Amino acid sequence: MYVNVTQKMGQLPSDYAEDLLASIRQEFIRSNKTIVVLDDDPTGTQTCQDVTVLTNWRVALITDELKKKPAILFILTNSRSLPEPEAVALTREVGRNLNEAAIASGRELVVISRSDSTLRGHFPAEVDAIAQTLNRPDAVVVLVPAFLEGARYTIGDVHYLVENEVLVPVSETPFARDVVFGYRHANLKQWVEEKTGGRVRASDVQSISLETIRIGGPKAVSETLMACSPGSVCVVNAASYRDLEVVVMGLMQAEKAGKLFLYRSSATLVPIRAGMLSGQLFIPPTENTGPVTGYLVVVGSHVPKTTGQLNWLLTTGTGKSIEVNVGELLNTNDRAGQAATISQQVDTWLADGENVVIHTSRKQEVGADAAGSLTINAQVSDFLVSILSGLTIRPKFIVAKGGITSSDLATGGLSAEKAEVLGAVIPGVPVWQMDANSKFPGICYVVFPGNVGDETALAEVCRTMNQ
Repeated sequence: MYVNVTQKMGQLPSDYAEDLLASIRQEFIRSNKTIVVLDDDPTGTQTCQDVTVLTNWRVALITDELKKKPAILFILTNSRSLPEPEAVALTREVGRNLNEAAIASGRELVVISRSDSTLRGHFPAEVDAIAQTLNRPDAVVVLVPAFLEGARYTIGDVHYLVENEVLVPVSETPFARDVVFGYRHANLKQWVEEKTGGRVRASDVQSISLETIRIGGPKAVSETLMACSPGSVCVVNAASYRDLEVVVMGLMQAEKAGKLFLYRSSATLVPIRAGMLSGQLFIPPTENTGPVTGYLVVVGSHVPKTTGQLNWLLTTGTGKSIEVNVGELLNTNDRAGQAATISQQVDTWLADGENVVIHTSRKQEVGADAAGSLTINAQVSDFLVSILSGLTIRPKFIVAKGGITSSDLATGGLSAEKAEVLGAVIPGVPVWQMDANSKFPGICYVVFPGNVGDETALAEVCRTMNQ
């Protein structure tokens, strides 16, 4: 039987009394470090603003950014779209380049492997690759999937998602049945044992309880972390921003005492680790100085939440829509021709001031195994990229729905190597401004995760951006 979230929160100790964000910020600035976030899809920027995200990891590009001494730098790897061996090889390549860039820039790094708050992704493979490549085999892996903007909490070492005001263990949600990254356990100690194939036993996984955080404060957190064995995993419980502030302060104290850490986290931790507010909202400008064209929405995600949001958007009479039938697409020999035809039609509609929604059919096509499913995902994403690449009319703005979709459209469809994160248009939905060398220089690009927001959220984002 599920527990009401308000009832459960009322049973927990009160938040730690002291506001620590300003102190964290001062300590972080004194450390002269940059937090580098290796993001396995672009939705990890959803809690940040005024930060740079790179979609390429050339040494010179990273070095140039590190020389600017940013607090946070994102590198979009999109590794969640890859089979594990390829994701590991990519992570090692990024790690080697980071080593060179850190030396060339003289900048010390804090490395966060940002992944899905519902536990989908290449764990522990990516973190292991980072530890090896950055020569940090003794680093304690700090596991922080709590994503407060999306109502994902970790309580009693169990990771929950809030649905209809009740706490649902993530193992009982559709995310746990993911065809590539499925899992059985919501207890994170058991999840680590499951994902490591038993290499790390649940009994060997440490955790920082909410009682330690809220009653003991940073000192107790630091002591818990200092007691962690080299190379071990430590689960962080969190149900509020203050919880993460306490944890970060404890982490910084342990780091000063010589302890090494690598992070596998959701997006919420990232700005707090730098002493910055999480989830600041972006307010689109109301003036429109460019040509009057429609906006473009591209939906690739198949999770039930996305389908509900898409259906709501389409029933509002937003504009024109095109469905890409995935089953037919996989069996055609003329994908390039079909993409070109759709691009021409979209150009015509956009030029006439019509808003356009392109979406994949809602029946998810899967392969014989995880690798086969990833191949199908890649083929569909490549087709959507071809459509965007073929456009000649600049949309007013672009909304991309789904992690792989939004990554591939940014890098392939818009040929962007760099973007600035302006903030979130609604909680958990970041807006990027693409760089001057992209296909549509300076265009606002909304990265909409598949599993964020209520049924009306996609329509709300379009309405807000269209002011």
